[in-house]
Amino acid sequence: MIVSLVYQVTRKLLTVPAMLLRRDTAKNAELLVLRHENAVLRRQLTRPVRYEHADRLWFAALSSLIPRRRWAQVFPVTPATLLAWHRRLIARKWDYSKRRRRPGRPSTAGDVKALVLRLARENPRWGCRRIQGELVRLGRPVGSTTVWEILTAAGIDPAPRRSRPTWRDFLTAQAESIIACDTSRE
Repeated sequence: MIVSLVYQVTRKLLTVPAMLLRRDTAKNAELLVLRHENAVLRRQLTRPVRYEHADRLWFAALSSLIPRRRWAQVFPVTPATLLAWHRRLIARKWDYSKRRRRPGRPSTAGDVKALVLRLARENPRWGCRRIQGELVRLGRPVGSTTVWEILTAAGIDPAPRRSRPTWRDFLTAQAESIIACDTSRE
């Protein structure tokens, strides 16, 4: 334990002069500080670090800038892990399963469905063909079978016999003629 600690400290101390002799000494010194801080924080962890997808992409992109022999010192994962992430990234690029279109016709827009149901409720004697004709007139061309399916799914009878006239409707519509019939008998 102590031998490995002495080895690690000696190794870090020997890399300091080499890094400081380069042109970008301030940047390299900052990198050394950050690496040491990273090593200290990793020693305090109790379980392995889980990297997110963005972290994996970042490591994979940076791996092309660093020589492969230095990967073990630079990256927090093994080279085999980095290569496996890269393989998965390439495989995902050529996997078109999420980009495929769903089979069948596209569904009807929600506003058209709402308009069909509104026309059916406000005009109980209209059938699906009449509602379809009104939609075409309003600039929303939809097939009559689509109107039929929308009404059926909503639990409304798509035929014009949806609601037969009640006695009240009949008497209201024929009130004048009924009164005229009753008065002409005398």
